[in-house]
Amino acid sequence: MKILVTVKRVVDYNVKIRVKADGSGVELANVKMSMNPFDEISVEEALRLKEAGKADEVVVVSVGPAKAEETLRTALAMGADRAILVETDDQVEPLTVAKIVKGVAEAEQPGLIIVGKQAIDDDSNQTGQMLSALLGWAQGTFASKVEIGDGKATVTREVDGGLQTIDIKLPAVVTTDLRLNEPRYASLPNIMKAKKKPLDKKTPADFGVDTTARLKVLKTEEPEGRKAGIKVKSVAELVEKLKTEAGVL
Repeated sequence: MKILVTVKRVVDYNVKIRVKADGSGVELANVKMSMNPFDEISVEEALRLKEAGKADEVVVVSVGPAKAEETLRTALAMGADRAILVETDDQVEPLTVAKIVKGVAEAEQPGLIIVGKQAIDDDSNQTGQMLSALLGWAQGTFASKVEIGDGKATVTREVDGGLQTIDIKLPAVVTTDLRLNEPRYASLPNIMKAKKKPLDKKTPADFGVDTTARLKVLKTEEPEGRKAGIKVKSVAELVEKLKTEAGVL
């Protein structure tokens, strides 16, 4: 079985985000970029399934600018077999990404697609579900455990009430949650080898996908700073402040 994994290049999670002076978006110049943390978990899960003998090949795909090649090479250094870069400088939306990955899936014919449940830059949490609908495949979202066998996947999902375990037929789309695994670190020799591996480069046009944005960001603002808390001497005073000052009672 072949596993297809999507990865995205985002601002590193350790970086403090700054909004551009004109409010047109987030400042990306001279900012450290890295693989989306949920996608690291996806790559790790695919590699573990391969090591367990449940898959023969792990293919990673990214939709983005030429610099996304660095993110793909990180996945190759972790142990992925092949990488596909669908290059575009446009700000692609979740539906556009889902349409492109659908085209990649139709060409690659994987038995399983693993997608990070969301990217930490836009937090959309949409691509995996949209991809499942476009392909007509079963889906298991917010996975904290995945087991493969007998043409099906058993997925333990993190839901509001706790955990839910479902069986879905393969091929399927699974989106990963944080507690699924702990991603491995790529060794220096593997990083050096990954730099020499060829990438399969495509464009959205190869899959007949128009990347024109359907949504427009009007303005980006930083959130207001948190106000200092206060101490009260009694429950009665707390209730009074909640009524008169906070207006929540």
